[in-house]
Amino acid sequence: MTRWLSEALQAKEPDFRLGLRRFEQASGNISGDIRLSTRVQQQTRNKLLELGLDPSDTTAEELYHALSERVKADDVKLTRKLQTLSAIHVSAEADIVSGMVHALDKLPDSSSCFALKSSTLRSIIKKYPPKKAMKHLGYRSVDSFVKHERLALIMAAGWLSESISWQHQIVESYKRLKSSDFEARRIAIIQPDTKKWQELSSKIVTNKKHNLISFRELGTIILLPLPKDIPFGVVTTSMSLALHELNEIKASSSFLKICQVRPDFGDMVRAVVSEELSLSSDLIDQPVPWHLIQRYYSRLGQEFKEEIFGPHIRQEDMSWRSVEEALINIEPSLKFWLDSDHLGLLHNHQPVSLNIVDAALNLCNNLPFEKRLTKAFQKSLWHELLLQYLKHDTVENTVLNQLQPQSAFELAVD
Repeated sequence: MTRWLSEALQAKEPDFRLGLRRFEQASGNISGDIRLSTRVQQQTRNKLLELGLDPSDTTAEELYHALSERVKADDVKLTRKLQTLSAIHVSAEADIVSGMVHALDKLPDSSSCFALKSSTLRSIIKKYPPKKAMKHLGYRSVDSFVKHERLALIMAAGWLSESISWQHQIVESYKRLKSSDFEARRIAIIQPDTKKWQELSSKIVTNKKHNLISFRELGTIILLPLPKDIPFGVVTTSMSLALHELNEIKASSSFLKICQVRPDFGDMVRAVVSEELSLSSDLIDQPVPWHLIQRYYSRLGQEFKEEIFGPHIRQEDMSWRSVEEALINIEPSLKFWLDSDHLGLLHNHQPVSLNIVDAALNLCNNLPFEKRLTKAFQKSLWHELLLQYLKHDTVENTVLNQLQPQSAFELAVD
């Protein structure tokens, strides 16, 4: 079973086996790898049956094409649902992006976050004006720019049109921020819809097959205009990534809240933007992603420890919802994908992913079986493995001891 996990994750050996051995020793030898492998393989068999396939007589390539057909059909259903939501609640034009904004904004998870104040962001933009973005959107002065455009949209325009060095200046400026530069407010879902924005965003949508820009430090998701003709899978990809970013914004928010008293708060803001936040643990010798801590306490709310997270973090701050569950909340007919993010099948020591993000990206990029994507599946499977061991006090306490606000926990880059 350890071999199955190693191949599914494309893990580096012998490091992976040694790491698993440490997990097992720390948790009292619970055989977490065997339990997870057995569960994943059984659940994958069940998904094949749902697709009308024979688990004992289906090739990996047949599964791959069946998943492409499934996500294509579901993409059509999701697109129609979003158009309907737009027509009913937004405008008579049945615009897909307007439907996305409405659906995301109405989810229970689109609640408050800890985000940069508008006054602070305005000062940063004035100090480092995105001149190419200003020119493209028809502004001659930065004062006019910040007066007439939403600040988050100015940041998005800068990210689309400015150089890497401009982006670096913005991120580096965050190191000087203090917790007083942040405030609690609702997560913002924004749709720019002018002709100039259509031109500005067309390249990223064409190349990346989604229309999403997310700023975790701003608590904002930008949904760019979509061209008239888009490949199957783009809508599902965009919605899945947007739902993922809702989780990431909530996780970044809770992390920054708990860091409020730290003298290096600005460094923590910079880390939220440029790195995957992880906590180091000497006992298990593996970085533990911060949003996995968030996911753990969302699953097991009764285990929430106020003495560790208080007074800045409340239990409701640790919310997390799977992408598939949120998609089903929007369009119930997508229920096939529920609990499938960490499922996969091995073929010649290489995985075939049942993760909806991988399946949608494979579809909209028209990727052949040999060049299939599996990154989202592998990340989800790795997190499921970590959750097997986080359930046990010995490992959990080792990680959570680093979350004490006054302690100097080490930030690890994954």
